[in-house]
Amino acid sequence: MSEPSSTELYEVKRTLKELSDKKGRGTELVSVYIPPDKQISDVVKHMREELSQSANIKSKQTKKNVQSAIEVIMQRMKLFPKPPERGLVLFVGMIPRGGPGTEKMETYVFEPPEPVQTYIYHCNSQFFLEPLEEILEDKEIYGLAVIDRKEATIAVMKGKRIDIVKNLTSGVPGKHKAGGQSQRRFDRLIELAAHEFLKRIGEHMNEAFLNLEGIKGVIIGGPGHTKEDFVNGDYLHREIKQMIITTVDTSYTGEFGIREVIDKSMDILTEIDIMREKKLVQRFLTELVDENGLASYGEAEVRQNLINGAVEVLLLSEDIKAKRYTYQCTSCGNQEEKTIKNEKDAKDEPCKNCGDTMKPTSSEDVIGDFVKMAEEVGSEVEIISTETEEGMQLFRAFGGIAAILRYRI
Repeated sequence: MSEPSSTELYEVKRTLKELSDKKGRGTELVSVYIPPDKQISDVVKHMREELSQSANIKSKQTKKNVQSAIEVIMQRMKLFPKPPERGLVLFVGMIPRGGPGTEKMETYVFEPPEPVQTYIYHCNSQFFLEPLEEILEDKEIYGLAVIDRKEATIAVMKGKRIDIVKNLTSGVPGKHKAGGQSQRRFDRLIELAAHEFLKRIGEHMNEAFLNLEGIKGVIIGGPGHTKEDFVNGDYLHREIKQMIITTVDTSYTGEFGIREVIDKSMDILTEIDIMREKKLVQRFLTELVDENGLASYGEAEVRQNLINGAVEVLLLSEDIKAKRYTYQCTSCGNQEEKTIKNEKDAKDEPCKNCGDTMKPTSSEDVIGDFVKMAEEVGSEVEIISTETEEGMQLFRAFGGIAAILRYRI
């Protein structure tokens, strides 16, 4: 299954934001989630049943609007012999533009960035967006382990999902009543068994994490000091050892211990993301003050550097609201592009070629436009939040558009 591009992800996020602002007059906005293995014929059959059930709606206007939405969905289903490989989502309904009588049918149909898990039909005054929001949540991957002398659990966290990879038990002997020479012999046996158990944990962690694509770090927890003995000892592959973010004290082992590790690490993980953004902006600022630095900012300059393939990392503030409009002359067909911050300012303009009227024919969010350009030339894209001082500086001082360059032109 092909991974969604950053442009596709951005488009879905933008659509999601747009959909969250839409409300119907009654419970008449229809949301449908179709898994990839669902038969289209079953979906159409269900829509016919819902169409029949909608005849019982008391409000004539709501009944009419619901039936119209279902009919649109049934028409759209004719275009799909089967669902796409990640499934299909549909949002259909009459959206009011103003007072009564201003409603217009709006239809959104697209393949989500990750497979739809469950078939859902939902009719309400707002579109049902929670499953799509869950799909779009960051799916960062972390390796987890909770360790003590008796047992160990290894897990992988991807977004909110936790997969237990391995449960291990040690067989390390507990307390004993022997004394003298026997006690020393038992102590040596216990230490040897503990060492072998930690070695076995390390082998399983190396196997689980070493080739795990996209892993961002490893967190180790457990009651007592065994986790420190493990981290400080020579049990892990060098690469995995370098990925350790922190160790945390837990009251439990097993799956409960893994969940405790996650709960106690959330602040640290959030801080890591913030620090990564801060470091990128600081790197840009360092390049900027260097006479020969590889920094660029401002829409026109960064756009030109992208066209020339010179951008290594594109930095975009999440607060950019401007749109990129395409204008076309009604007489000579001349086309021009222009960035406009306020939609109300997208007015007709005189054509520079023939003097006739140029009209705006299409528009796209500036962020989406830049992401698409960056993707075409293989530049890395970072959307920077304004929650940090550096992020706010990027937005206010540089218009929210900057780049770290591969080379100067």
